[in-house]
Amino acid sequence: MTETRSHTPATGSGPAAGTAADNAAVNAAGGSGDDAGHGPGKGVAALALAALGVVFGDIGTSPLYALRTVFTIDGGIVKANEEDVYGVISMMFWSVTIIVSIKYVLVLMRADNNGEGGVMALAALARRLYAKRRGGATIFLVIGIVGVSLFYGDSVITPAVSVLSAVEGLQTATPSIEHLIVPIAAVILVVLFAVQRFGTGKVGNLFGPVMLLWFLVIAAAGVPHILQDPGVLQGLSPTFAIQFLIAHPYITFVAMGAVVLVITGAEALYADMGHFGRKPILRAWFFVVFPALVLNYLGQASLVLRDPSAAKDPFFLLFPSGLQLPVVVLATAATVIASQAVISGAFSLSRQAVQLGLLPPLTIRQTSRQEGGQIYLPAVNLLLFIGVMAVMLTFRSSASLATAYGVSVTGALVVDTLLLLLVVKPLWHWATWKLVLAAVVFGGLELTFLAGNLSKIVHGGWVPLLIALAVITLMTTWRRGRQLVQEERKEREGSLADFIEKINTKGIPRVQGIAVFPHPNKETTPLALRANVEHNHVVHRTVIIVSVITANVPHVPHAKAFFRDDLGYEDDGIDHITIKFGFSDDQDLPRALHAACLAEVLDLDPDEMERASFFISRGALRPQPGNRGMVSWRKKLFVGLAHNAADPAARFGLPAQRTVTMGSDVEL
Repeated sequence: MTETRSHTPATGSGPAAGTAADNAAVNAAGGSGDDAGHGPGKGVAALALAALGVVFGDIGTSPLYALRTVFTIDGGIVKANEEDVYGVISMMFWSVTIIVSIKYVLVLMRADNNGEGGVMALAALARRLYAKRRGGATIFLVIGIVGVSLFYGDSVITPAVSVLSAVEGLQTATPSIEHLIVPIAAVILVVLFAVQRFGTGKVGNLFGPVMLLWFLVIAAAGVPHILQDPGVLQGLSPTFAIQFLIAHPYITFVAMGAVVLVITGAEALYADMGHFGRKPILRAWFFVVFPALVLNYLGQASLVLRDPSAAKDPFFLLFPSGLQLPVVVLATAATVIASQAVISGAFSLSRQAVQLGLLPPLTIRQTSRQEGGQIYLPAVNLLLFIGVMAVMLTFRSSASLATAYGVSVTGALVVDTLLLLLVVKPLWHWATWKLVLAAVVFGGLELTFLAGNLSKIVHGGWVPLLIALAVITLMTTWRRGRQLVQEERKEREGSLADFIEKINTKGIPRVQGIAVFPHPNKETTPLALRANVEHNHVVHRTVIIVSVITANVPHVPHAKAFFRDDLGYEDDGIDHITIKFGFSDDQDLPRALHAACLAEVLDLDPDEMERASFFISRGALRPQPGNRGMVSWRKKLFVGLAHNAADPAARFGLPAQRTVTMGSDVEL
């Protein structure tokens, strides 16, 4: 008879977030979005301040260049007259309102995956909702791969543009430093990526006050100019955007390629939801960021209407000459901070991709004991740094890189809208007219942005697309290779129940000691256990097969930490134990098993566990000639990815002197 027991460990130790990638599927729980998994250790106001420094840097620095770019695009096709200025400012305001305020903050952030946001969370939610439909899971996974790949392209472009534009802004005060622009930008990038290891919470605490000052300054800069010409408030009416479109359809289409700059960072805002929760981001947006952006854009429009020559640099000309240098310094800091939104968003999406089996297991470090989404991925950080530096050193100016902006951003927006339209019907039971309205408003606007940016492909837009293609290749290769390996391993592992019955009926010799075998399930036999029996013809007196599940809470309730199954034989010394821990628990499997002994879930002396041996199931991958499910070059790529995956012994905190790697080679 199978016995199941549960108890909490006496210590708070156990695998932290990230081990779920190997042991549990993503639990899509769409619907709440209200700070799932966020502990009470930090107030909403404090999290909102930290979010200012992590989430809103990209979209918050758009006033530096958005309106200026509109008046310089395509040789100055948009004029600094009343009709064009009102039309453009109306397009900017309603683009931010519709796409950021309504679509992302009010709608999409309610469609979360256990508190996590981003295109992968949305794809996981769609897969769950359409799980019973044939082929639905694969389709949504492919859509998610495309979306996250486009985001990675943006994650490389944005820091390079932000940092270069920041340092180039210093030329306003000191033109003589022009030859030092790239070296200074390189140093800033090194520092920016180096501080990521300290966690987004700590980074946010550092950057948050700076960004709060930034938003207060840009709001204050716009107000006097609005008061000088209150008529500029007419630009908030959608009628001016419509009239501009009807009167100048081609000019409007060209202008959209620059207007899109006001919404860059919207996808990062959604992807970063897991770092701080929905409520802090919502409050920071509506109480600080959105009002500041609107006031500043209106101030710039008012200035251009009164002085058309100011269109060449309307942001800095909002300020008196005596304040321009301090503002340039503040703008430099703000645009550097803007890079943080996409970097932390890339961390969140990478973890979700690992959980979905689209990337190999990565080392994931939890940087907060209260906030499950605050993580650091060293490998992703390093690859982003290399990519950003390569792009910056290739283009060497923000003006050149600006042409690469927009294609990946608008592509990611369209993917999010597509997934949104697919999930709202089963998730929230939207009426058909709501679906049609969302498709027309969100999809129509974003497709127009995308079409307006396609012309940029030959002028640098190919860079994020090339990065996206590389990411798609990596993800699809890993997913297919993993499927092939799992099929091969499942055949080699065989049934665990049959294997145990064979041990108990054939009288295989037992030797003293405790052998622990980490394994994702209790249906198949760990390869290391099978190899030990086949090669050594013995079984340890005590065998413990361990599966680890990570919950999306800081700590698991007492009654749900340990689950023991005797696998049908109560006294044969072979047990399976499932350990379920919160994301804040230490990643230390030996300590967790010691706690299970203290709690009497395992009928062992805790001191005996100090002498236990750990057996990792891992065999060499052997690419075979011929396709056999995957072409040769993709097999080699998969093997390379597998060799660089995080070491399971390190992830589980296993002692090197008592850890053995065993198994048989796996043919691919």
